[in-house]
Amino acid sequence: MGAFLVGLQCLLCLSSALSVMAEITDNLPPSINQTHLTPVRLQRRGEGLKVEGSTFKLDGFPFLIIAGTVHYFRMPREYWRDRLMKLKACGFNTVTTHVPWNLHEPSRGHFVFTGNLDLGGFIFSASDVGLWVILCPGPYIGSDLDLGGLPSWLLQDSKMKLRTTYKGFTKAVNRYFDQLIPRIVPFQYHEKGSIIAVQVENEYGSYYLDKKYMSFVKKALVTRGIKVLLMTADDGKDVVNGHLKNVLATLHMKNINKDSYRKLSSIQGLSPIMVMLYTAPSFDTWGVSRRTLDPHVLMENARDMFKLRFSLNFYMFHGGTNFGFMGGATTLNGYHPMVTSYDYGALLTEDGEYTPEFLIYQEFFSNVLDLPTPVNLEYMPKAVYNPVKPTHYLSLWDLVPYLDTPVKSTKPISMEKLSVNQGSGQSFGYTLYETSITTSGGLLSSNDHVQDRGQVFLDKMYVGVLDHSTKQLTLPKIQDSKDAHTLRILVENQGRLAYGPNINKERKGLTGDIYLNNSPLRRFAIFCLDMKMKFIERDLPNQWKPISSSVSGPAFFLGYLKIEEPPKDTFIKLEGWNKGIVFINGQNLGRYWKIGPQETLYLPGPWLHQGRNEIIVFEELHPGLNIQFTNQSHLGY
Repeated sequence: MGAFLVGLQCLLCLSSALSVMAEITDNLPPSINQTHLTPVRLQRRGEGLKVEGSTFKLDGFPFLIIAGTVHYFRMPREYWRDRLMKLKACGFNTVTTHVPWNLHEPSRGHFVFTGNLDLGGFIFSASDVGLWVILCPGPYIGSDLDLGGLPSWLLQDSKMKLRTTYKGFTKAVNRYFDQLIPRIVPFQYHEKGSIIAVQVENEYGSYYLDKKYMSFVKKALVTRGIKVLLMTADDGKDVVNGHLKNVLATLHMKNINKDSYRKLSSIQGLSPIMVMLYTAPSFDTWGVSRRTLDPHVLMENARDMFKLRFSLNFYMFHGGTNFGFMGGATTLNGYHPMVTSYDYGALLTEDGEYTPEFLIYQEFFSNVLDLPTPVNLEYMPKAVYNPVKPTHYLSLWDLVPYLDTPVKSTKPISMEKLSVNQGSGQSFGYTLYETSITTSGGLLSSNDHVQDRGQVFLDKMYVGVLDHSTKQLTLPKIQDSKDAHTLRILVENQGRLAYGPNINKERKGLTGDIYLNNSPLRRFAIFCLDMKMKFIERDLPNQWKPISSSVSGPAFFLGYLKIEEPPKDTFIKLEGWNKGIVFINGQNLGRYWKIGPQETLYLPGPWLHQGRNEIIVFEELHPGLNIQFTNQSHLGY
């Protein structure tokens, strides 16, 4: 309910603020029916998207931007065209997408622009469908990603100051932009491409730790060949801090009030108004009720914005999924990691289906923009496959001898600073810390150095969890003749903060000393369990054991899904399971957790094939009896 009230307050502030525009703006742009709105290509005169007074012009014609955000990295590549065609069918003329640095440069100097990360392929698909593109290349993009899309290896530098002109940061940005920007340049409007605007960073006004930083990012873009219209985007109270000279300032819906527009007018005079983040509810977090927002309130504000000829970007038009470990976290009223689904209450569901709100917006756009009557919508059939009963398992403790040689350290080391992945550290997943203790009993204290969730084991016996709320555990006294016992702490990075000044502190694993009876523990063996596809496909040893009786985690459980017909989308339901990750044919679908609100994991059809499909579940605690499938998502209430 709290999230609903916050969202409602934002919308009401926006609604009350709209009325002030007539006072601020002397010359409103032409009426909607005189404005070039559709993405149909004109005979180009090379002018691109320009600002003239209070109007956007494209090729010299008045143009109203009606954009929706779609993230290419949050859905299978095979569905790019489908989602973009639905964006256009709803009445939008532009797609906005963000570029996640951490996914494109997963380790220092190693760049990936293929497969699901083929940015050029996505932009080409948008152009082929007939959509203009607004690109947000960062380097920081927010987007509710782990560390806001910044690579975690930046934090190996203990002095790192993210999103500033700190030399360690700017050097990394320049190397990344040397790879990224040349891939973008050919798709710009003046090169007969579909990119009409590029956003400089994201909401820097709320961060604002370095007055020179935004100028650095602008120069980094322009000197590498970005020539289209540049924009900044900030919420209402921060628009002045985030503004750059000769760059169009746009607004995010948050904290908009009458004063926001007066500030906007004071820094750039007469200009078109664009609400760059016109938003659905927000992302969901584990253990919290699903966030919802009244779509009728959202629609009323859209109507008001159209009356005043505002341009807008709907975030998200299609949210998609936080496959793997890409989701971030928030610290609003405590640390809250986000769920696997990024459905976001968007106009398309997580699996790309139409929502009732889609139909409402489609009808609205069709009427006010005088678009052709929408065609009948077709829904993609979903499959309900037979339940899969896992047949074999591999205990984490049986796996340890086959893992890469552990990092040996006197003190604990955070996952980012481990000497793994060619010196780039560990970004995601789990890290296992082992040390020997001479007494089996006593008080184990984290001193808040467990980030984010550490399962504690004495030898192989589960003791409990240390996390953001539980800082101490009592180790049981074991009556045996052993001189020493192995203390193990399996720490999960549940998602780094996606925004805020504290991102500079977001190191994971054990970030400092752990104490037993007030004495710091020493001499650790540290194992990296980042759960990459290579690990699942090739590095898991062939030491699987048949499941003959009750088995507890942490362990991997193996089963096979047999499909006779061409595969379809489906959803995995893990009733009776507790917490872990699901892999299908090596693909990490993301986390599940019985605390909810999310109850199902989206499984895209393109990641399945006819015949036998391998399912591996890493369960931390106690497994269920089988893996079920359903044709409907259950994301909570």
